[in-house]
Amino acid sequence: MKYPLMRNNILREDLDAVIEHLKQEDPILTHGANVRAFEAEWSAWLGVKHSVFVNSGASANLLTMAILKIRHPEGGEVIVPPLAWVSDIASVLQNGFTPVFADIDPRTLGMDPANILAAITDKTRAVFLTHVQGFNGLTDELIAELTRRNVPLIEDVCESHGATHKGKRLGSLGWISNFSYYYAHHMSTIEGGMVCTNDPEVYQQVRMLRSHGMVRESNDNDLRTAYQTENPELNQDFIFAYAAYNTRNTEIGGIMGRSQLKRLDHIVKRRTENLLRFLTHIDSSKYRTDFKLEGSSNYAFNLILKHPDDDLVQRLMQKMRESGVEFRRGSAGGGNQIRQPYLKGIVPDGHHLKFPETEHVHFYGFYIGNFPDLKDVEVDQLCAILNSA
Repeated sequence: MKYPLMRNNILREDLDAVIEHLKQEDPILTHGANVRAFEAEWSAWLGVKHSVFVNSGASANLLTMAILKIRHPEGGEVIVPPLAWVSDIASVLQNGFTPVFADIDPRTLGMDPANILAAITDKTRAVFLTHVQGFNGLTDELIAELTRRNVPLIEDVCESHGATHKGKRLGSLGWISNFSYYYAHHMSTIEGGMVCTNDPEVYQQVRMLRSHGMVRESNDNDLRTAYQTENPELNQDFIFAYAAYNTRNTEIGGIMGRSQLKRLDHIVKRRTENLLRFLTHIDSSKYRTDFKLEGSSNYAFNLILKHPDDDLVQRLMQKMRESGVEFRRGSAGGGNQIRQPYLKGIVPDGHHLKFPETEHVHFYGFYIGNFPDLKDVEVDQLCAILNSA
């Protein structure tokens, strides 16, 4: 593939760091000092108090919804985007909540703030907002109104490391935020994810939920003592506070995360330069170029037809296949999640048609790889291919 979705996201220096660790006599491979160091360094980079390293972004979503479930065992509604990865909606369902969808803003691909606010009811337990492919989905008005209505904001930043809102990194503004370190994202620990928060109670609960619900995984002495005092008949090493999961990562992931984090700001800068060049060179009479770019940090090129055109879509896909351009139709997650089989019987028949902006991306949107070692001449060649369709 001449233009893959990703290239060289794990460098020699990352592998060398792992090899140095493995050279030790009997090295620790399960999560240990490097995981803890990565969590601390990530928190400092992001600007939050606490981070918990897990084995995927989907696991970060799952644990976050489990935290919400602890606070609302009766269930309720969570406002989610129709244009997102499956785990953003699946985690809501898995924890007994009802997903309520809000259509997207075509300039950010995230939920339109007006649609979010219109969807809030007395059953709303949280807004689970995805910052899609590097775009900032927040506005001051949305943050202020959610605060006023006491509706928690949860940020999914899996695709948008380093993006900002008014100078603050996305993932530091909500109650909880989730990140992914999947290979195609801004940085990679092969597989991996992070749950971040400033809430000390959430932090302790996520630590336990990550490790079978075990109380000994909490690093709060008072909390551990309270559970031990309340359960004197139990072995203090094996008190399970929650019916939870094993979503731990390993020392290998921690080492790779620490190595990659050192160059993340450079990665963000380079990808942003690529995107700006891409948007300058693609044909604005065929494709949308009016995205909201302030604070963006895109790991992919978004290619969305300006107008519905089934013939152009077919010519474009044929041209990309012939030219070795890897692509995904429907942009993030394959397009409109409401069309997926797992939601049959949960949403009404034809419900997907109520989200016209997402429907447009479903049929007329693509994402194409944007990575740090993509050269300017390659961006230009790529645009020439797309413009010739």
